[in-house]
Amino acid sequence: MEDSKSATIRPSDDVVVLREPQFEVKWKEGDPENPRNWSVWYRSFIVAALSFSTTVVVIYTTMYTSGVEGIQKTFNISSEIIVLLGLTTNLFGLAIGSVILSSLSEIYGRRYVYLVSATLFGLMVLPVALAKNIETILICRFFAGFFGGAWIASAPGSVTDVADDQYRALAISCWSLGTMNGPVMGPIIGGFVYQYLDWRWINWVALICSGVSLALMFLVKETYAPALLRARTLKIQKETGDQRWWCAYDHEHSGLEILKTNMIRPLRMAVTEPICVFWNLYVGIVYAVLFLCFVAYPIVFQELRGWSPGLAGLSYCGIGTGTAVAVVLEPFIRKIIHMHPKDPSTGRPVPEAAVFAVCAGSIMIPIGEFWFSWTARPSVHWISPILAGLPFGFGNGLVFIYSINYLAGSYTVYAASSLAGNSIVRYGLAGVLPLAGNKMYRTMGADWAGTMLALIEVALIPIPFIFYKYGHKIRMRSPMIVKGTR
Repeated sequence: MEDSKSATIRPSDDVVVLREPQFEVKWKEGDPENPRNWSVWYRSFIVAALSFSTTVVVIYTTMYTSGVEGIQKTFNISSEIIVLLGLTTNLFGLAIGSVILSSLSEIYGRRYVYLVSATLFGLMVLPVALAKNIETILICRFFAGFFGGAWIASAPGSVTDVADDQYRALAISCWSLGTMNGPVMGPIIGGFVYQYLDWRWINWVALICSGVSLALMFLVKETYAPALLRARTLKIQKETGDQRWWCAYDHEHSGLEILKTNMIRPLRMAVTEPICVFWNLYVGIVYAVLFLCFVAYPIVFQELRGWSPGLAGLSYCGIGTGTAVAVVLEPFIRKIIHMHPKDPSTGRPVPEAAVFAVCAGSIMIPIGEFWFSWTARPSVHWISPILAGLPFGFGNGLVFIYSINYLAGSYTVYAASSLAGNSIVRYGLAGVLPLAGNKMYRTMGADWAGTMLALIEVALIPIPFIFYKYGHKIRMRSPMIVKGTR
């Protein structure tokens, strides 16, 4: 019979290791090495550094669309779709990299993954700036996306590492201020760079920003608690010569086995967990429609209205402002969340409390899409389609921020896997739809193409509302969630 004060692990069939509680390495109250006990200013710096680095990755993704015309001319490519594949390969790289690199961060810690990824990200941007053919651009943008995936999947986890549970939504909102506006800032910056310099300079600007990101990552200490406790355990074992010291995060399997498990789990959850299936579908389509804007806006403002690339980039300011408003309103939204019933086991609002914000966002997004679609024609004043970006961006901001909160709050120990699976679907759809979007907008026109997308978004509105009302029952039917809360 197992001793109630000890636990056993079985690394192999022949060896049994007794874990004695008095030798467990864990955080003590007020422990200065616990990331949540670091000074407020340094934790704020970490959130800002992660936000900047993630923003660089996202900006690099969408800046590319501003230089599509220049790439066509440089390499004598007649098809715009072929050049747009550079956007698709980059997004596919983000999807794959987010899964693999987030898994590696759970084995080796987040800091090492960030440093290596920041270095290789910059090295992959350089060949694009010097490219002699389109093949180089497509391949290197894929790998740039792959290494950029380190921040897409792990940065929210790093923010959670240093933020108190009470302020998790605020910290994620601050991190997402740049991240959510990255897709919007990309075409604005890229438009002016392309207009006054060249499409190659879009990559040089991204390379400079990646250098700043690397410098910031050198100043960010390791935040992942399991990695820190494992390092502390090894240090104590070495200093005392006593191998009985242990921590709850000791690896019982090889790194390869852990990597395999962590890569399979997000895919398995994405197809077997009802919460992941429906949220991935909803957030994936919302994100894909956002990326379709990078096809629609150049058509509406450059081709139909005759604006220059730089001026057309400013048309995204409506979306960016709407997203910023969603972040600024976080304290108000947090008060509403705290008015919801508390979970008896945690004393905090149930995860579904965050879904009310997603419900509001799900309504605002199609309102903005309808508005933009029917004011996009040149006969309507230019300010109207730009203002349509306010509710559209506001809705996107709410969906992005609080869907992350819901998934993280629901799956706790499996939160990283649920978010990684969400990234695969989100960037997969965002990478594919813009290829068809160009022809769709030219064939149907901005009014009817946008209306079709808005109707799809309206049809998906019930998803967050159903989870808002019945999410607790759905969560309790998930074996992974029940297991993770034990």
